[in-house]
Amino acid sequence: MQPTDMEVDGREGGKPVVRKPYVLNELEHEASLPEKKSQTLSKDLIDYVQHMIRNHGENYKAMARDEQNYYQDTPKQIKRKIAVYKRFYPEEFQVFVASLQQDKMDLQ
Repeated sequence: MQPTDMEVDGREGGKPVVRKPYVLNELEHEASLPEKKSQTLSKDLIDYVQHMIRNHGENYKAMARDEQNYYQDTPKQIKRKIAVYKRFYPEEFQVFVASLQQDKMDLQ
């Protein structure tokens, strides 16, 4: 890899001299790291989805008529929001559904 003009601070004897190699090494190290998951859902959306699932299960039409549906989402929009929640937090969703099943068993 040939150093660019920005990496080189002068030439001694025809060889480029890098003045701050630690900066170059840090940048290369950061570039080699895997990308962090930067997308998250808001706490309000998570609470909204959990409320809808808790009260209505898979009945999206009932969810659309719910009082908590402040944004007047259609059943299809609510279904999409639930799918996004499932995709972003699959483990948390499984735990949530399992807790709902456990609550049902306790009531019977």
